[in-house]
Amino acid sequence: MSNHLHVVIKVDGDKAKIWSDKDVLMQWHKGFKGTLLTQKFVKGEDLNEFELNTVNDCITQYRQRLVDISWFMRSLSEPIARMANKEDKCTGRFWEGRFKSQALLDEAAVLACMAYVDLNPIRAKMATTAETSDYTSIQRRIHSAIKGEQPKELLPFVGNERQDMPNGLMFSVKDYIVLVEDTGRIIREDKRGAISASSQHILNRLNIPAENWLKITTEFGSLFKGAVGALPALTEYCEHLERKRRQGASNCLRWLCA
Repeated sequence: MSNHLHVVIKVDGDKAKIWSDKDVLMQWHKGFKGTLLTQKFVKGEDLNEFELNTVNDCITQYRQRLVDISWFMRSLSEPIARMANKEDKCTGRFWEGRFKSQALLDEAAVLACMAYVDLNPIRAKMATTAETSDYTSIQRRIHSAIKGEQPKELLPFVGNERQDMPNGLMFSVKDYIVLVEDTGRIIREDKRGAISASSQHILNRLNIPAENWLKITTEFGSLFKGAVGALPALTEYCEHLERKRRQGASNCLRWLCA
């Protein structure tokens, strides 16, 4: 958007734990130079004991940073700030404040938040369709789907739940595109009841009434201030963090349950 951005990310901590030391460094080097020693380690060059200990310290730090949302946002925001300062020929902070994050605890919360983000340009009247919404993941998914491809930088849709299910989002990409396009048309034309049978089927599986879905994808940011998900998932999340109160439980119950 013109003055902010939204990012929906999945942190796969379990995957990072099983990476080899070399895997960690290769992942880190995709975004950062690392050190001379980490570069030599990846290349298989000989290192003495002191150098190996130094590399191991780096690997431990990098492994933690690769699953740290704060570090991810720092890595995303700093280059944008540098480019903006260079363009405006100035110095100083570009972003007004620190980022805000919300935990999305189940499939319904993830898809609702994704749709809310993808529909930002339509709600702001910057675009009329999902396909013409620049700088959105839905535009990339549509253009790739036309070619029968999957955007490499986005988590894929992998279909219905099954055994040996690959890592990805439930449903097919076609289902999600149709759902977002239907929702965008309703928002644009203000036809509150105009949800297609295909999209209704998806909402039924998510256990979200159509009226609730339209409310969520229009006002997600104001409806939910903390973690988002069905009550069992929210309860488990709060217990894990040793929180006595389930912040936002009433809104989760009201909007994410049929």
